[in-house]
Amino acid sequence: MIRLSVITGVLLISMSALLKAQQGAPSWAEESAARKEARMSWWTHDRFGMFIHWGIYALPGRHEWVKRNEHISDEAYAKYFEHFDPDLYNPVEWAAKARAAGMKYVVVTTKHHDGFCLWDSKVTDYKVTNTPYGKDLIAMLVKAFRDEGIRVGFYYSLIDWHHPDFTVDRIHPAWTGDMEKVASLNAPRNMERYRKYMREQLTELLTSYGQIDELFLDFSYPGANGKGNEDWGAEELLKLIRKLQPQIIVDNRLDLDDKDWGWDFVTPEQFMPQEWPTVRGKRVPWETCQTFSGSWGYYRDEYSWKSVHQLIVMLIETVSKGGNLLLNVGPTARGVFDERAVERLDGIADWMKFHSRSIYGCTQAPEEFKVPQNSLLTYNPETKRLYIHVLEWPFKSLHLPGYRGKIKYAQLLNDGSELRYTTNTTPGGSTTENSGAEDVILSLPVRKPGGEVPVIEIFLE
Repeated sequence: MIRLSVITGVLLISMSALLKAQQGAPSWAEESAARKEARMSWWTHDRFGMFIHWGIYALPGRHEWVKRNEHISDEAYAKYFEHFDPDLYNPVEWAAKARAAGMKYVVVTTKHHDGFCLWDSKVTDYKVTNTPYGKDLIAMLVKAFRDEGIRVGFYYSLIDWHHPDFTVDRIHPAWTGDMEKVASLNAPRNMERYRKYMREQLTELLTSYGQIDELFLDFSYPGANGKGNEDWGAEELLKLIRKLQPQIIVDNRLDLDDKDWGWDFVTPEQFMPQEWPTVRGKRVPWETCQTFSGSWGYYRDEYSWKSVHQLIVMLIETVSKGGNLLLNVGPTARGVFDERAVERLDGIADWMKFHSRSIYGCTQAPEEFKVPQNSLLTYNPETKRLYIHVLEWPFKSLHLPGYRGKIKYAQLLNDGSELRYTTNTTPGGSTTENSGAEDVILSLPVRKPGGEVPVIEIFLE
């Protein structure tokens, strides 16, 4: 069994996985590195997306895993289905917030682990069109976001705690550890029927809403009393996905980590890798999914919310390591964004209005550019511009080690005002104590400019 582990932010894979990965891809999965790079080029350019976790778990407002966390039975959980009526739902407002914040794509939960579907699926009654609300939420969302020029992605849970054929496992709400009881519960269940159900639902999602740009499948947990690629019929599922949407970008949660063709990007969740993640020694596309607070779905009494400053630094740090940030919003049961989320989206929007140039099209800076003190670097290889994100504003000058002969022009990004610089001397003319002959000293205004995180734009020689 292949296990993918995260050690100091670097993705490592076992030797058996390496040997398997060297085997050829099936004909339907064959793709050159150049073709894959082109297919993913919009994604690696845009860098910033909105995740939306929404479903009937917004009614209890106690985490999207509330059914499992509190071991709620299907009968007790039914009250949320019967009362789901997001009368204030206006995806046009959601899309406008995402666009203003600089988010270029959206990924929405079409079905989460509780099995509730936000679209009018033809293969289940457990769907939004059978609630008091009665309308397809996904259709409206897709139109609203596309009208704002935002690409659309779908999240689909491989897990389904409502489906009668999904076998009880170690994360199922009905799990007690009593193996006799588990065996009894699983006796009438048939995972092949469930696999057919998944294929039918993904066919609906990938044929009913036009081009879908990203598919976030969630998630595998192989091992004792868990589920992995064989339980999902992962290869057959991925083959279907590639057939229906050849251009789509797919995450790495199908438990096909040992196959280079089994995923497009890796997905560190709720943590920041220490460096650009690698698989088998090679840097790979990656997207970290993060929340404003400690849960994905709406959680009324959750108070561990990140500040606007933390979120902006998170975005910058992600891009500085060659990655994408998928930042989550959990709408309320009435269908609006939590006021705490709105406040943070507005704060990000204020910063992105003037600094998005340091995010879009950017990646990790070449190694020749050392990171100045209390800063993060991003780099645009197309324009040959380096961006210094200054986390702690220094007094009057910023030391750039080894930058001599590399700078054509420097300016503050927020207003485009010039920053003068000298080599190995302070603005007053004296030699700095710790600077070398190859160093540059930028002259800075005393007062911190440019909002939460000032950015210096360097036009390189």
